[in-house]
Amino acid sequence: MRKTLAVLAALALAASLTACSGTPSPAPGGGDGTKPLISIVSKGFQHQFWQAVKAGAEQKARELGVDMEFVGPASESEVEAQMTMLDNALSKKPAAIGFAALDSRAAAATLQKIKDAKIPVIAFDSGVDSDIPLATAATDNKAAAKEAAKHMCQLIDNAGKVGLVVHDQVSKSGTDRRDGFLAGMKEYCPSVTVLEPQYGGGDQAKSADIAKSLMAANPDLTGIFGSNEGSAIGALKGVQEANMAGKIALVGFDSGKAQTDAIRSGAMDGAITQDPVGMGAAVVDAAVKAMNGQSLPGFIDTGFYWYDKTNISDPTIAAVLYD
Repeated sequence: MRKTLAVLAALALAASLTACSGTPSPAPGGGDGTKPLISIVSKGFQHQFWQAVKAGAEQKARELGVDMEFVGPASESEVEAQMTMLDNALSKKPAAIGFAALDSRAAAATLQKIKDAKIPVIAFDSGVDSDIPLATAATDNKAAAKEAAKHMCQLIDNAGKVGLVVHDQVSKSGTDRRDGFLAGMKEYCPSVTVLEPQYGGGDQAKSADIAKSLMAANPDLTGIFGSNEGSAIGALKGVQEANMAGKIALVGFDSGKAQTDAIRSGAMDGAITQDPVGMGAAVVDAAVKAMNGQSLPGFIDTGFYWYDKTNISDPTIAAVLYD
């Protein structure tokens, strides 16, 4: 009898030890059990812009005492990969989710699942065609692109033709920058012919080919607007490869090192810079407020600035460059 009891006790102890050594269940809120988790799904990692957004989010997460993970697809054309990442974020049951949509409509089903799970969503950079996000932290892209158009009109002396190399036509940032630039050209230099926007997916090689095609088909082309870092640098490469440097006004968007170097050297005339560090911080700040039940404005304007060779060293501008 004693032997039987001893065996049973040993088995019970072994079972208890096995259970303790297993993988623990996720803590509520997705964190490590002490801090809530905020999962952020961005558009990508390939541009310095997203690294700057990540840095701002990390800084604010440390300040507010929350865990934060930041993921994004390899390129901004990988919508399906981003949807998988959003599904994975949901599976971790985080306290809140930040989301910058590559396609403003593709995430509808997953966003509904997130809402059903009572997880607050903060959109950033690009909004979505949904009322599920409690707030959107972003640049006012229409206003920013309109400002770029004002400077383009000055650079080309209100003459000739202008082409657009846009990074996409499915995200809100792409369509808003396109529409804002078109509106600005119509307002500030209505006599200038603006060509049909062309889409290069933010890819430098594709954008360079588009720029060369625009120049070949339009000998009287006087300017090109690139709607993001890849588009602008691609347009610059196209102009250089066509031996048209100095003959075409180049206006961009964003402020990675390639662009700031080009503007300092005079190869590019100017660009709009966002405040990506501030944007990342705003996403985390809004997420923490949302998970604590605080009300939020529908739109959180993270600001923008025009910069060129004359003001690139100004402390206000230097603080928001992400080179």
